[in-house]
Amino acid sequence: MILVTGGAGFIGSNVVAALADAGREVAICDHLGHGDKWRNVARHALADIVTPGACLDWLAAPGRRVEAVVHLGAISSTTERDLDALVRHNFRFSLDLWHWCAGNGARLIYASSAATYGDGAAGFDDDNDPAALARLRPLNGYGWSKQAFDRRALALAGGGGPAPRQWVGLKFFNVYGPDAYHKGDMRSVVCKAFPTAAAGEAVTLFKSHHPDYADGGQSRDFIYVRDCVDVILWLLDRPEVSGLFNLGTGKARSFADLIAALFGALGADARIAYADTPAEIRDKYQYFTEARMDRLRAAGYDRPFTPLEDGVADYVRNYLAADDPYR
Repeated sequence: MILVTGGAGFIGSNVVAALADAGREVAICDHLGHGDKWRNVARHALADIVTPGACLDWLAAPGRRVEAVVHLGAISSTTERDLDALVRHNFRFSLDLWHWCAGNGARLIYASSAATYGDGAAGFDDDNDPAALARLRPLNGYGWSKQAFDRRALALAGGGGPAPRQWVGLKFFNVYGPDAYHKGDMRSVVCKAFPTAAAGEAVTLFKSHHPDYADGGQSRDFIYVRDCVDVILWLLDRPEVSGLFNLGTGKARSFADLIAALFGALGADARIAYADTPAEIRDKYQYFTEARMDRLRAAGYDRPFTPLEDGVADYVRNYLAADDPYR
């Protein structure tokens, strides 16, 4: 059995779908709440569903056999101000799962984040040297919580401490694709902008407040969720691969490119308006992210990543514009 934490969430539900389609036995750990998040996994056969608060007891049940934990559950909001909550969910729970996997012969693949790189001044190199990690300066509590666990994982694995037989931390860059509908303001730009673009209206982006970037020229490494799932399944088939790895495409694209791809998928010319970046996030805003993908390639992953225009077109035509937008 494979346990996917955050299994009803955005990336998690796409992983669950792929595992279920492959005939794997999969259980999920997640909060479902009162909304439509359950629809993300409604089509798939699940071995079990457990809440995060009950997860460790569930794992400790006699006879429980879990081959691997794909740990994608987290507080993912970059504007979260409750640092105690970030520590509980993003650091402490991750560390508990690490120790459970280490003590029970299970493997652990977990979500880190490109937010650990901060403004990018120290680069975007997924160097597994502890000193290189120590030089990174996240811009918010979310990024710091992910960085704190990366550093602890690397210290335990490299210092002779207890470690899972396979452990992988994936530094996700800007992921877009189906099943993010429940995420509110944390949805991808494509998801949020689709209704406006479909109505033929101008999509609003942030103005640039940096002299080196034009309005709309702020850039991200946008990666289609399907590619993230492919990497995770590839890792599950290769227990010899461990460490911290970037997960992006290796090519930054501008937000203006992204919106042009959205309008292009709708068969229309791009219409973009610009508004000031809110003052409260302006000094913490990333203007450029681009994953270095050398380490994952060196580990043997050789599949191409989906070009931005192709990924957006698939997302728009087969999900956002479909009667049933779920995976």
